[in-house]
Amino acid sequence: LCSPAPDFPATSHSPPPKRVFFLTVSLARANSNSFAHRGELRKAKRIVVKLGSAVVTRGDECGLALGRLASVVEQVAMLQNQGREMMIVTSGAVAFGKQRLRHEILLSQSVRQALHSGQNQLKDMSVPVLEARACAAAGQSGLMALYEAMFAQYSTCTAQVLVTNLDFHDDQKRRNLNSTLQELLRMNIVPIINTNDAVVPPPEPNSDLQGVNVISIKDNDSLAARLAVEMKADLLIALSDVEGLYDSPPGTDDAKLIDIFYPGDQLSITYGTKSRVGIGGMEAKVKAALWALQGGTSVVIANGTHPKVTGHVITDIVEGKKVGTFFSEVKPAGPTVEQQTEMARNSGRTLAALHPDQRGEIICHLADLLVEKKEEILAANKMDMDLALSPALLNRLSLSPAKLNSLAIGLRQIAVASQDSVGRVLRRTRVAHNLELEQITVPIGVLLVIFEARPDCLPQVSALAIASGNALLAKGGKEAANTNRILHELTQEALDIHWVKEAVQLVSTREEVEDLCRLDEMIDLIIPRGSSQLVRNIQSAAKGIPVLGHSEGICHVYIDSEAAIDKVIKIVRDSKCDYPAACNAMETLLVHRDILRTPLFDQIIDMLRTEQVKIHAGPRFASYLTFSPSEVKSLRTEYGDLECCVEVVDTMQEAIDHIHRYGSSHTDVIVTENEDTAERFLQQLDSACVFWNASSRFADGYRFGLGAEVGISTARIHARGPVGLEGLLTTKWVLRGDGHTAADFSEQGTMKYLHENLPVTQPQTSN
Repeated sequence: LCSPAPDFPATSHSPPPKRVFFLTVSLARANSNSFAHRGELRKAKRIVVKLGSAVVTRGDECGLALGRLASVVEQVAMLQNQGREMMIVTSGAVAFGKQRLRHEILLSQSVRQALHSGQNQLKDMSVPVLEARACAAAGQSGLMALYEAMFAQYSTCTAQVLVTNLDFHDDQKRRNLNSTLQELLRMNIVPIINTNDAVVPPPEPNSDLQGVNVISIKDNDSLAARLAVEMKADLLIALSDVEGLYDSPPGTDDAKLIDIFYPGDQLSITYGTKSRVGIGGMEAKVKAALWALQGGTSVVIANGTHPKVTGHVITDIVEGKKVGTFFSEVKPAGPTVEQQTEMARNSGRTLAALHPDQRGEIICHLADLLVEKKEEILAANKMDMDLALSPALLNRLSLSPAKLNSLAIGLRQIAVASQDSVGRVLRRTRVAHNLELEQITVPIGVLLVIFEARPDCLPQVSALAIASGNALLAKGGKEAANTNRILHELTQEALDIHWVKEAVQLVSTREEVEDLCRLDEMIDLIIPRGSSQLVRNIQSAAKGIPVLGHSEGICHVYIDSEAAIDKVIKIVRDSKCDYPAACNAMETLLVHRDILRTPLFDQIIDMLRTEQVKIHAGPRFASYLTFSPSEVKSLRTEYGDLECCVEVVDTMQEAIDHIHRYGSSHTDVIVTENEDTAERFLQQLDSACVFWNASSRFADGYRFGLGAEVGISTARIHARGPVGLEGLLTTKWVLRGDGHTAADFSEQGTMKYLHENLPVTQPQTSN
């Protein structure tokens, strides 16, 4: 029955030593393997949540943190009601009892002093040191009553289970405990488990807190690990007052949170100070976690005290999100995404320092490789296409020799445009004598481009990143995994001619997009390429990183009363029917009222019906018709298909107002022969792209002559419209002086500001 596990010493029946650990027993499990990846935590059925003293108690260690407890209870109840089996290992009885006993002692002292003081004045009262076991005895019932009341709000029943070390030394007691817990779980009851602190041996010396003895927190770390293995739990969530495990003591300059911890890594880290409550520090937690992991239970150590995350930390962990430190026995063959980002940033700085000709050589070499290696690329692409499940996906995935040739031509255009991108002087100012200021273009830093099933996106954005001196993390859709892999290999081959191979990284791990969006200290700009839903999800997830893109492409074409018939038919057909799924396709056709019931309007409707476009009538258009098409559900709809809304307006100004109200500031068009009307439309309409007598489909980086684009932005700052090379640059200020100080320009100083604008000349760099 019993076999000791490494790194987790067994206790004996002799008096407790200085360090207390539980007896280690290997138990048979239905599945002895823990989860290998965070994403698999969604499958966890039986979960143990360990609440450390720092989570349960208040900052003054006297009483409970009721707000945190309430949020924990809500999350546990929610998971329990999803059909999972939840168990809680909790601290807090000592703190709860300490608060209760302190109150009773103070009340008793105040009454006695009031009775015995002749002047009825109270003397200074001091609370004696409270013995931890007495506090536990006074606090257990109150703690359990609190849990019962909180869980009752969610119609969830609880049961209290108190254990000690000795309960695990006796096989019969251990079997009884197992049987009890199994029966409680079968009845959909949440067991609340704690060490019976009222009868445990005294803690080791100097382990008290603020002069008051408390039971060692590592009892509950060990207890949680032991119970998780005993009960064959799928997941142990250990909550304390630190974010997780760091590669050096938290708070030091270079300390980084470890996302995934593997057995054997403990030799490469150092441990910091203990938690603010209890004597068990991170080292005890790691030992307990590794022991549980060896027993087949996955473990996550996370912060349960942070006010911004406490309300969803448990559910986030179960959903597989990057929270805390995840313990895994499966070490990936390649680098982590954090390591990839670090490699990309370092290599990207070298890339930015290259001569423009060298960056151009890299891009041209990549263009050559796309043509030379087309057979390998198309073979990988066929593997992806063979797995495609829909015609629409096939269309997005498909590459051809003609498309590869077109890609190569676009890349060579980018190479030419890159010659004066990085380091270009935008402004020169003589601030004072021998003090000159320049504003120059520089790369943004590390770009994260997330694209769906469009493998041609990878060489395009790679070339733009190289031309602008930016490092790139590319996250492609799994549907194009084989094509993306070969295209990335060719990109790195091209980069390697100037020894900057790591500047472009392909993220092919199981990283969730939401987790990538949290790397705000490593990524400088996120560029989503895909559906409006993808863009919205990324904009919602990226709290600290700018997102360049648009969530919707609700484009309008307005037909003015003075529009030419031939232009109207051509522009409307092209805007809607050329590529209906594109973000720059027309979604709403606005028609001036004077055009209704005219041959022009009939021709527009006939053309749309011929092209099999389904028409939805806007409210005003429907009011003019006896039998109208289906009325639109919303005027703010991106159909992305052969569908559009038709609405009527009285004036050009009303068309502008409609677009401002229901549009997405993407691309909008006016068709008219009146130049004054057109110019007012172009000037007053606040969209990224505004066209006169031209199809909305021209809103594209290639058609604008940018070579390629990383996306279309509807943002108000940085870049707007199709974003090419210029949109991937920012600026920095360079000041060249000769011992100047700000004091030189004070009232008592000897220098005066000149602020003269100087001619802009570009620096001559050498290879």
